[in-house]
Amino acid sequence: MSYRAFNFSPGPAMLPNEVMEQAMQEFMDWNGTGMSVMEIGHRTNAFIDIAKHAEQSLRSLVSIPDDYHVLFLAGGATLQFSVAPMNLLRGRKSAGYIVTGIWSGKAQKIAEPYTEVKTICSSQATGYRSIPARESWQLDDDMAYCFYTENETVGGVEFQSVPDIDVPLVCDMTSSILSRPIDISKYGAIIAGAQKNVAPAGMTIVIVDKSLCEQVLPGTPDLLNYQLQAEHDCMLNTPPTFNWYMAGLMFDWIKNEGGLEVMAERNLRKSEGLYQLIDSSGFYSNEVDRSCRSRMNVVFYLPNEELTSLFIRQSEEAGLFALKGHKAAGGIRASLYNAMPSSGIDSLVSFMTEFELQHG
Repeated sequence: MSYRAFNFSPGPAMLPNEVMEQAMQEFMDWNGTGMSVMEIGHRTNAFIDIAKHAEQSLRSLVSIPDDYHVLFLAGGATLQFSVAPMNLLRGRKSAGYIVTGIWSGKAQKIAEPYTEVKTICSSQATGYRSIPARESWQLDDDMAYCFYTENETVGGVEFQSVPDIDVPLVCDMTSSILSRPIDISKYGAIIAGAQKNVAPAGMTIVIVDKSLCEQVLPGTPDLLNYQLQAEHDCMLNTPPTFNWYMAGLMFDWIKNEGGLEVMAERNLRKSEGLYQLIDSSGFYSNEVDRSCRSRMNVVFYLPNEELTSLFIRQSEEAGLFALKGHKAAGGIRASLYNAMPSSGIDSLVSFMTEFELQHG
């Protein structure tokens, strides 16, 4: 391919060149059908083969056992903030939320019409720069589930281990899924929007323990019913077919690269290289507790807004795009998902070093 920019966007994010090239080659004629994959009917044998391959590839990649549904659903992960309590309460009256950033806070707020929401812990008072110590958490065995966001894209806070809690864990893994190995047995459900590490925006993957989704809230729409979606192979209505196809290509790419262990090694190396520069600098700063710094979204700051604006403008001129921080956090945010090559980090580090020499 010709020139490809280094896209540090938090999502929709860049995809690997190999995945994009395969999709391009197959775009007009998938598997000799004479049709684009975007034109193939979702109930045809051709698309059913695509869907089955994607599910089996994901199950193999993550070692998902048969007692979990794997659902490919239309819409973003934010929709699942409502859908999760609709499906997972199982007659219980409350659900717990670990709030470590904007997205887990939003999930908690959206769940309030469906259940009594209990805050297990929150780092809002400290600006979402850390994860509260485990001994401070307020737990209740009667909760239907405990919800948390593994990686907060806005503030750059990430859980480095799975919370040890005796109620089913529901994890928003949108920005960290497939970035490292996952022990599925520790989760009741995982929800993950596709647009960071999996596929184009517009689809969410749900991995859910079958025993947790057999009793939905009365009035739950059929399209939001996990059990019904599973029974109909996620085809109660027309699914996001192209996204589903792209997800299958991405799963295969990760396998061919060496699997989730290789992804974890690469992502750690990429983020450590960037944090090392920030920590050794008197010019750049990161405010997140080192014990929970994100590997996926590195958030950092310059001395003032004027320099921040100049940094963003000149970085784009250097072929480094989408580095502007979220409006709620400001500063700079570099998203380092699986598709970001090490050469992208090298280019960013080189640019940051030169920028500091000129303006520090």
